[in-house]
Amino acid sequence: MALCLVVLGLFLQTLHAHVDFFTSIGQMTDLLYTEKDLVTSLKDYIRAEESKLQEVKQWAEKLDSLTSTAVQDPEGFLGHPVNAFKLMKRLNSEWSDLENLVLKDTTDGFISNLTVQRQHFPTDEDQTGAAKALLRLQDTYQLSSRAISAGDLPGVIHKSRMTVEDCFELGKIAYSDVDYYHTELWMTQALHQLDEGEESPIDKVTVMDYLSYAIYQQGEIDRALELTKRMLKLDPTHQRANGNLKYFEFQLEKQRKAEEEAGKEAQKEGEKKHMDKRDVQMKRSKDPLPERKKYEQLCRGEGIKMTPRRWSRLFCRYQDNGRTPSLILAPVKEEDEWDRPHIVRFHDIISDYEISKVKELAKPRLRRATISNPITGVLETAPYRISKSAWLTADEHPVIERINQRIEDLTGLEMDTAEELQVANYGVGGQYEPHFDFGRKDEPDAFKELGTGNRVATWLFYMSDVSAGGATVFTDVGAAVWPKKGTAVFWYNLFASGEGDYSTRHAACPVLVGNKWVSNKWIHERGQEFRRPCGLSENE
Repeated sequence: MALCLVVLGLFLQTLHAHVDFFTSIGQMTDLLYTEKDLVTSLKDYIRAEESKLQEVKQWAEKLDSLTSTAVQDPEGFLGHPVNAFKLMKRLNSEWSDLENLVLKDTTDGFISNLTVQRQHFPTDEDQTGAAKALLRLQDTYQLSSRAISAGDLPGVIHKSRMTVEDCFELGKIAYSDVDYYHTELWMTQALHQLDEGEESPIDKVTVMDYLSYAIYQQGEIDRALELTKRMLKLDPTHQRANGNLKYFEFQLEKQRKAEEEAGKEAQKEGEKKHMDKRDVQMKRSKDPLPERKKYEQLCRGEGIKMTPRRWSRLFCRYQDNGRTPSLILAPVKEEDEWDRPHIVRFHDIISDYEISKVKELAKPRLRRATISNPITGVLETAPYRISKSAWLTADEHPVIERINQRIEDLTGLEMDTAEELQVANYGVGGQYEPHFDFGRKDEPDAFKELGTGNRVATWLFYMSDVSAGGATVFTDVGAAVWPKKGTAVFWYNLFASGEGDYSTRHAACPVLVGNKWVSNKWIHERGQEFRRPCGLSENE
């Protein structure tokens, strides 16, 4: 449009300066060529605008269909981690591309509206966070890139496929994080989809460029060399590929000579290194916790199993606590989930109305969940706790007061010194890695500011069902408690002596598919002196 206006402006200036063009046919013929150029420029502008409008129309139709489906069940739709990742990607990257596409459009209302709305869009950090959550889910639940890309996840309602660009984006994020293991997985998947004929603005050479380097960084020079040769067949002039070809051939020859000189012993050592390198857990893990493998096994429903003899000692019962009139009239259903530590689950303990009210009160206040730094004591966010939380006091609504009273009636513990009801909603791949709820001996000031002593017990409500993942697992003993809407679990963090029960170390597994809402009450020591008297032995 700008070019067209410039040419038109020059043309009008010429007409104004030379008003006697009609006196010379020769000069008039020049005007014909000028007009022809103007028409050509105008047609180019029209074609460009039509092409632009066609792209915008296709985008609008695609998004209209997608959003119409999504808003019918927002939490269910975003419960699929691929949908959540793609939402981050669209709002952070693709809408920006659309804005640039129509930036010269005369529809100022749309442009200004988009500009204002973009202030509230996800950032690069959000997009990267969603991508890393997908990688975390892939590792924890041992999912193939092909299955995730195809949307084949357990319990999904809104199936969503990943494009070549999506896979490439995941690979790039892993690459920028020097995570060559996941770079290889997702660049391989992007290349696979291109080989199958999927159309994409991302070409094979670009994908193989990342892929070959990621493979090389993991020590597989022969595979990197093979891929580089394939790149050069597609683009013989690729400068980096030509340089890498010579380098990889040199390194491979050097490696072969070293193996020949060192003999069989070196060859065995090389095979061992190759096997170690292909070990998924060793290649990808940056987590210093030695229990990581056990944690992931429990999240998948694997790992330690309770013996039949111990299992036979677990019971279901109606609980009235023996001293609460309301419970005597209407006892609640209690089930033993584990024996040591003793974990119990209460069924039908919170109603749908109470759940909706708690969520309604909490949603406007949800903020990124924090942890207390054991060294500084300052509250801060952590990459191993992916959720948002809010705190609700008893005087905010009768429902909260009623919930607190119910916990007191069932546990027999004083609630006046307990912390406020914490409500948490887990995000994409939301998790809370293994931790203790109580303060250890090396954290003497953990709850000093509260003045109510240590956390003697934990009460945890499940306020939603989770289609896949999201279990609460106790890594030291092998217990796994799965979310069930309307239920709650309870356990003591301290022995009656006041010593910490280290077997209560637990974690919230990543949510694979679904939306996880929980609320918890941390109950403190003060006020329990006569309700839970101190035991005579350390581990009583």
